[in-house]
Amino acid sequence: MDKSFYICITIMTALLMITMIVHVLRYTGFTKKQKIWYIITFFAIAVCQVAEFAVHCGYYDPNFKILLTIVTVIQFSIAPVLGVLFIGALGLKHQKKIAIIYLALSFFVEILAAPFGWVFYFDQESYHRGQFFIIYGVFYFISLLYLVIGMIIVGTSFKNRDIITIVMVFVILIAGIVPMAFFNTNITYLAIAIASSICYIYYNDLVQQDIQIEFKEKQKEISSMQEHIISGLANLIENRDFETGEHITRTKKYVKLLAEHARGDGVYQDNIDDHYISLLYILSPLHDIGKIKVSDTILKKPGKLTSEEFDLMKQHATYGGSVVRDLLMGVTDDEYIAFASDIATYHHERWDGTGYPRGLKGREIPLSARIMAIADVYDALISERCYKKAFSVEEAIRIIKEESGTHFDPKLVDVFLNHKEDFMIRK
Repeated sequence: MDKSFYICITIMTALLMITMIVHVLRYTGFTKKQKIWYIITFFAIAVCQVAEFAVHCGYYDPNFKILLTIVTVIQFSIAPVLGVLFIGALGLKHQKKIAIIYLALSFFVEILAAPFGWVFYFDQESYHRGQFFIIYGVFYFISLLYLVIGMIIVGTSFKNRDIITIVMVFVILIAGIVPMAFFNTNITYLAIAIASSICYIYYNDLVQQDIQIEFKEKQKEISSMQEHIISGLANLIENRDFETGEHITRTKKYVKLLAEHARGDGVYQDNIDDHYISLLYILSPLHDIGKIKVSDTILKKPGKLTSEEFDLMKQHATYGGSVVRDLLMGVTDDEYIAFASDIATYHHERWDGTGYPRGLKGREIPLSARIMAIADVYDALISERCYKKAFSVEEAIRIIKEESGTHFDPKLVDVFLNHKEDFMIRK
């Protein structure tokens, strides 16, 4: 075979293995033990390729046949162990013992066969295969089979497994063996190098997919924990202001309905997505969290509040943001805290700027608070309180409509009116 062919094959294989070794050394996702396995595997492939080049490069000198025999014995001993080495790198247990035993057995057979030329021999002209070259083939086939089976076993320990990748690795290895076995074209180690690189990528992909799944599951657990904490805090407030009944449960449904219908009607659709609606639904129960700092005397007064008492009651909006931050800091992330703070602080602002606590006007008021305002007032109107009787649903809807552009965002009121039937169910 042409000298330049083997030179190119050797350079390509060596560069690929050097690249993989560098990547392993720099990669932080592996343990020290795994890195050692990978480095040994890639280095062994490079060694075998260099040995292959020394034999088939076309510069054969019979004066070096003893040295080349030693080199080939080492190569033929290491090559069948590559499958075991790589399975060790992929994390299957007890591979160290198997690798040592298989290497010792392979090495023993090659040492025993070398003097007699059973597996291979060198004469005055070149390298030749012995009459029992099949011995090496059997060792190599066992290694190949072990690699494929090992990949399948390793894959079962992950939640994701790509059989197509395993088949592809097998095909590449066969594609490297067939030319060697039938056409004396030695590209086997290049095929092994490519296959091992794919195995490496495959394993990393399995790890990353499992990490993503675990991350999503963890996020669900965290979200569930956050919801329970938020519901607990909201219920604490509701228990103090016990006459509000199922106010929190109903307003959660109302804000979700209003946000979903707004998006469906093309209103604020650039702001409202599934994540926004989820936050709104989860955090809306905290809209009155500031009431935790309001006196029971005012909170539970049976009758109309005086102007002084009402001023004190209005402070719950001012308290809302700081209470949210105090309670949720370290429990949830900044986005949750900011979102909940906006609802708790600004849900009593009015579209015309006459609301409290800051007198914000129009779109200065956070969208979440504007949505909360309609849900909160609507439920307050249709609910009986210690200081008033419940309005009819029709009367409540009329009041919401009349206060469009003064108290409420007119676009959101239009959405509310367009879907008013959905808001007529109290439970």
